[in-house]
Amino acid sequence: MLPPIKVEFEALQPRPDALKLVGYLRRPERSGPSPAVVLLHGCDGSWLGIDRRWGARLQSWGYATLAVDSYGPRGIANTCSAPISDDAFDGYAGLDFLAHQPDIDGSNVALLGTSRGGGLTLTSVEQGAIERLSKRKFKAAVALYPPCVGDAGLVTIPALVLIGASDDWTPADDCRDMAAGHSSIGVSRGPGDRSNLHLVVYPGAYHSFDNDRLQPGKRYFGHWVEYNEAATQASVDQVRTFLRNELGGQ
Repeated sequence: MLPPIKVEFEALQPRPDALKLVGYLRRPERSGPSPAVVLLHGCDGSWLGIDRRWGARLQSWGYATLAVDSYGPRGIANTCSAPISDDAFDGYAGLDFLAHQPDIDGSNVALLGTSRGGGLTLTSVEQGAIERLSKRKFKAAVALYPPCVGDAGLVTIPALVLIGASDDWTPADDCRDMAAGHSSIGVSRGPGDRSNLHLVVYPGAYHSFDNDRLQPGKRYFGHWVEYNEAATQASVDQVRTFLRNELGGQ
């Protein structure tokens, strides 16, 4: 496979300075404009981790990928205990960058995020200001173990949500409520068409079930994180089928 290339591109949110984001760009070994996937990392800031786990895998399936580093350019180590708010458009910044690459089909790009990046993925593609204000649009979205409690579930494009039943950080029940349009404490969800949202819950899986470096599992910011081989393989199969159906590719 071709090695990843470190790139810089403009952030999109309003700022007094012109912030440059960085990322790893992977290109598949294929001819013609390729479909692509923008990758958003979790609250630990591990953009290299999501590139290692999902960037290389997606590249081998025939997709270009861009793993975005949202925290390094902002001087942030992690946001697991103190979330930030000015990274809401980072997925679209990555999409805009990819759309200017002649060997990438900018009209055929998905967004994939893990944990906090999964939450940003859902927020990016549901009905709301972020999606409306973005000139370019994603074609599909994948959110792995996202925090679902604050999202309405009214996504504008096909979206796949994958989460572990034993997750004590981003509980599966919050995602079930979102997918069903149920209101919970502090969250009011109105009626609407949620047929674009597809939820899969893996029995016995915890947060970060796809991270093979979490063997054995451990406590992280008070929550249990652990690799689960069965859930990982199931997620790989489901993501591959989902992206093939929505973007094409191998």
